Amino acid sequence: MSEFTPSKILNIMKNTFNSSEIPAPLVESRRAFPVLVSTIISLRTRDAVTRKVSRQVLKKVPDIDTMIAIKKEELEQLLRPAGFYKQKTEQLKRIALILQRDNKSKVPDDMESLLSLPGVGRKTANFVLGMVFGKPSICVDVHVNRISNRLALVNTRTPEETEFALQKLFPKAEWTGINYIMVRFGQEICRPVKPLCDKCPLNGQCPSRIQEKG
Repeated sequence: MSEFTPSKILNIMKNTFNSSEIPAPLVESRRAFPVLVSTIISLRTRDAVTRKVSRQVLKKVPDIDTMIAIKKEELEQLLRPAGFYKQKTEQLKRIALILQRDNKSKVPDDMESLLSLPGVGRKTANFVLGMVFGKPSICVDVHVNRISNRLALVNTRTPEETEFALQKLFPKAEWTGINYIMVRFGQEICRPVKPLCDKCPLNGQCPSRIQEKG
Protein backbone atom coordinates (compact mmCIF):
# COMPACT_ATOMS: atom_id res chain seq x y z
CA MET A 1 0.00 0.00 0.00
CA SER A 2 3.05 2.22 -0.34
CA GLU A 3 1.56 4.28 -3.20
CA PHE A 4 -1.36 5.28 -1.00
CA THR A 5 -0.89 8.04 1.55
CA PRO A 6 -2.79 7.72 4.86
CA SER A 7 -5.01 10.64 3.82
CA LYS A 8 -5.81 8.99 0.49
CA ILE A 9 -6.70 5.73 2.25
CA LEU A 10 -9.02 7.60 4.60
CA ASN A 11 -10.65 9.39 1.67
CA ILE A 12 -11.24 6.09 -0.16
CA MET A 13 -12.97 4.71 2.93
CA LYS A 14 -15.05 7.85 3.26
CA ASN A 15 -16.19 7.74 -0.37
CA THR A 16 -17.40 4.15 0.06
CA PHE A 17 -20.59 5.32 1.76
CA ASN A 18 -23.68 6.73 0.11
CA SER A 19 -23.60 9.58 2.61
CA SER A 20 -20.01 10.50 3.33
CA GLU A 21 -20.44 13.77 5.21
CA ILE A 22 -18.74 13.81 8.59
CA PRO A 23 -21.00 15.34 11.27
CA ALA A 24 -19.92 18.82 12.27
CA PRO A 25 -18.96 19.34 15.92
CA LEU A 26 -21.85 20.46 18.10
CA VAL A 27 -19.79 23.26 19.67
CA GLU A 28 -22.37 23.60 22.40
CA SER A 29 -21.39 22.86 25.98
CA ARG A 30 -24.98 21.96 26.87
CA ARG A 31 -24.80 19.09 24.37
CA ALA A 32 -21.62 17.75 25.88
CA PHE A 33 -23.28 15.83 28.71
CA PRO A 34 -25.57 13.75 26.47
CA VAL A 35 -22.57 12.90 24.28
CA LEU A 36 -20.54 11.95 27.34
CA VAL A 37 -23.37 9.76 28.62
CA SER A 38 -23.74 7.96 25.28
CA THR A 39 -20.01 7.38 25.03
CA ILE A 40 -19.90 5.83 28.50
CA ILE A 41 -22.87 3.62 27.64
CA SER A 42 -21.00 2.44 24.53
CA LEU A 43 -18.12 0.95 26.49
CA ARG A 44 -18.02 -2.82 25.89
CA THR A 45 -21.41 -2.59 24.20
CA ARG A 46 -22.48 -3.27 20.63
CA ASP A 47 -23.27 -0.22 18.50
CA ALA A 48 -26.94 -1.04 17.95
CA VAL A 49 -27.51 -1.60 21.67
CA THR A 50 -25.68 1.63 22.50
CA ARG A 51 -27.96 3.66 20.24
CA LYS A 52 -31.14 2.14 21.69
CA VAL A 53 -30.12 2.43 25.34
CA SER A 54 -28.76 5.97 24.89
CA ARG A 55 -32.08 7.14 23.48
CA GLN A 56 -33.96 5.62 26.41
CA VAL A 57 -31.60 7.02 29.03
CA LEU A 58 -31.37 10.54 27.58
CA LYS A 59 -35.13 10.77 27.18
CA LYS A 60 -35.44 10.24 30.93
CA VAL A 61 -32.12 11.81 32.01
CA PRO A 62 -31.24 14.65 29.59
CA ASP A 63 -28.94 16.69 31.80
CA ILE A 64 -26.74 16.75 34.88
CA ASP A 65 -29.49 17.75 37.30
CA THR A 66 -31.80 14.90 36.29
CA MET A 67 -28.87 12.46 36.42
CA ILE A 68 -28.29 13.45 40.04
CA ALA A 69 -31.99 13.26 40.88
CA ILE A 70 -32.85 9.92 39.28
CA LYS A 71 -32.94 6.95 41.61
CA LYS A 72 -30.04 4.56 41.24
CA GLU A 73 -32.34 1.57 40.77
CA GLU A 74 -34.27 3.30 37.98
CA LEU A 75 -31.08 4.25 36.13
CA GLU A 76 -29.80 0.68 36.47
CA GLN A 77 -32.92 -0.63 34.77
CA LEU A 78 -32.51 1.80 31.89
CA LEU A 79 -28.86 0.81 31.47
CA ARG A 80 -29.31 -2.94 31.99
CA PRO A 81 -29.44 -3.92 28.25
CA ALA A 82 -26.05 -2.26 27.70
CA GLY A 83 -24.25 -4.54 30.12
CA PHE A 84 -22.08 -3.57 33.09
CA TYR A 85 -25.10 -1.50 34.09
CA LYS A 86 -24.26 -1.26 37.78
CA GLN A 87 -20.77 0.03 37.02
CA LYS A 88 -22.07 2.51 34.43
CA THR A 89 -24.80 3.70 36.80
CA GLU A 90 -22.25 4.41 39.51
CA GLN A 91 -19.95 6.12 37.05
CA LEU A 92 -22.61 8.39 35.57
CA LYS A 93 -23.97 9.40 38.97
CA ARG A 94 -20.49 10.23 40.27
CA ILE A 95 -19.61 12.23 37.16
CA ALA A 96 -22.81 14.28 37.43
CA LEU A 97 -22.11 15.10 41.08
CA ILE A 98 -18.51 16.12 40.33
CA LEU A 99 -19.52 18.34 37.41
CA GLN A 100 -22.22 20.05 39.46
CA ARG A 101 -19.89 20.57 42.42
CA ASP A 102 -16.64 21.46 40.71
CA ASN A 103 -17.41 22.68 37.20
CA LYS A 104 -20.65 24.68 37.35
CA SER A 105 -22.61 21.76 35.84
CA LYS A 106 -20.58 21.86 32.63
CA VAL A 107 -18.51 19.21 30.91
CA PRO A 108 -14.88 20.40 30.66
CA ASP A 109 -13.32 20.95 27.25
CA ASP A 110 -9.75 19.85 27.97
CA MET A 111 -8.17 16.41 28.08
CA GLU A 112 -6.73 16.61 31.59
CA SER A 113 -10.05 17.57 33.19
CA LEU A 114 -12.00 14.93 31.27
CA LEU A 115 -9.54 12.22 32.25
CA SER A 116 -9.98 13.18 35.90
CA LEU A 117 -13.65 12.10 35.76
CA PRO A 118 -14.43 8.58 37.05
CA GLY A 119 -13.92 5.96 34.39
CA VAL A 120 -13.28 8.40 31.55
CA GLY A 121 -10.39 7.27 29.36
CA ARG A 122 -8.77 8.71 26.26
CA LYS A 123 -11.35 7.19 23.91
CA THR A 124 -14.24 8.94 25.66
CA ALA A 125 -12.33 12.17 26.20
CA ASN A 126 -11.24 12.38 22.56
CA PHE A 127 -14.77 11.75 21.31
CA VAL A 128 -16.17 14.55 23.46
CA LEU A 129 -13.37 16.96 22.55
CA GLY A 130 -13.77 16.32 18.83
CA MET A 131 -17.49 15.88 18.34
CA VAL A 132 -18.69 18.48 20.84
CA PHE A 133 -15.99 21.10 21.14
CA GLY A 134 -14.42 20.80 17.69
CA LYS A 135 -10.90 20.24 18.99
CA PRO A 136 -8.60 18.01 16.89
CA SER A 137 -8.67 14.56 18.47
CA ILE A 138 -8.52 10.92 17.41
CA CYS A 139 -10.99 8.67 19.17
CA VAL A 140 -9.61 5.13 18.92
CA ASP A 141 -12.25 2.47 19.45
CA VAL A 142 -12.14 -1.19 18.39
CA HIS A 143 -12.91 -0.31 14.77
CA VAL A 144 -10.18 2.30 14.47
CA ASN A 145 -7.64 0.08 16.21
CA ARG A 146 -8.50 -2.96 14.08
CA ILE A 147 -8.60 -1.22 10.70
CA SER A 148 -5.46 0.84 11.30
CA ASN A 149 -3.51 -2.35 12.02
CA ARG A 150 -5.11 -4.41 9.24
CA LEU A 151 -4.13 -1.77 6.71
CA ALA A 152 -0.65 -1.53 8.25
CA LEU A 153 -1.06 2.16 8.88
CA VAL A 154 0.25 1.35 12.34
CA ASN A 155 1.75 -1.62 14.14
CA THR A 156 0.41 -1.21 17.66
CA ARG A 157 -0.97 -3.24 20.52
CA THR A 158 -3.12 -0.76 22.44
CA PRO A 159 -5.63 1.96 21.50
CA GLU A 160 -3.41 4.59 23.11
CA GLU A 161 -0.43 3.52 21.00
CA THR A 162 -2.68 3.64 17.93
CA GLU A 163 -3.88 7.14 18.77
CA PHE A 164 -0.38 8.57 19.04
CA ALA A 165 0.80 6.71 15.92
CA LEU A 166 -2.13 8.05 13.86
CA GLN A 167 -1.44 11.57 15.07
CA LYS A 168 1.92 11.37 13.30
CA LEU A 169 0.35 10.13 10.05
CA PHE A 170 -2.56 12.51 9.58
CA PRO A 171 -2.82 16.31 9.59
CA LYS A 172 -4.77 17.70 12.52
CA ALA A 173 -7.63 18.76 10.24
CA GLU A 174 -8.41 15.07 9.62
CA TRP A 175 -8.09 13.77 13.17
CA THR A 176 -11.69 14.09 14.33
CA GLY A 177 -13.15 12.51 11.20
CA ILE A 178 -11.03 9.35 11.48
CA ASN A 179 -13.34 7.73 14.04
CA TYR A 180 -16.54 8.44 12.11
CA ILE A 181 -15.10 7.12 8.84
CA MET A 182 -13.43 4.01 10.25
CA VAL A 183 -16.41 3.08 12.44
CA ARG A 184 -18.72 3.09 9.41
CA PHE A 185 -16.15 1.25 7.35
CA GLY A 186 -15.70 -1.28 10.15
CA GLN A 187 -19.43 -1.83 10.56
CA GLU A 188 -20.19 -2.22 6.86
CA ILE A 189 -17.06 -3.71 5.28
CA CYS A 190 -13.97 -4.32 7.43
CA ARG A 191 -15.83 -6.31 10.06
CA PRO A 192 -14.01 -7.97 12.96
CA VAL A 193 -15.23 -11.40 11.81
CA LYS A 194 -15.76 -12.33 8.15
CA PRO A 195 -14.84 -8.93 6.69
CA LEU A 196 -16.36 -8.23 3.26
CA CYS A 197 -13.00 -8.09 1.51
CA ASP A 198 -14.50 -8.61 -1.96
CA LYS A 199 -16.48 -5.39 -1.54
CA CYS A 200 -13.58 -3.42 -0.09
CA PRO A 201 -12.16 -0.66 -2.32
CA LEU A 202 -8.77 -1.29 -0.71
CA ASN A 203 -8.87 -5.04 -1.36
CA GLY A 204 -6.02 -5.13 -3.85
CA GLN A 205 -3.70 -3.12 -1.64
CA CYS A 206 -4.60 -4.36 1.85
CA PRO A 207 -1.57 -6.08 3.43
CA SER A 208 -3.81 -8.35 5.52
CA ARG A 209 -5.74 -9.49 2.42
CA ILE A 210 -2.59 -10.00 0.37
CA GLN A 211 -1.03 -12.07 3.15
CA GLU A 212 -4.20 -14.15 3.41
CA LYS A 213 -4.18 -14.87 -0.32
CA GLY A 214 -0.49 -15.73 -0.26
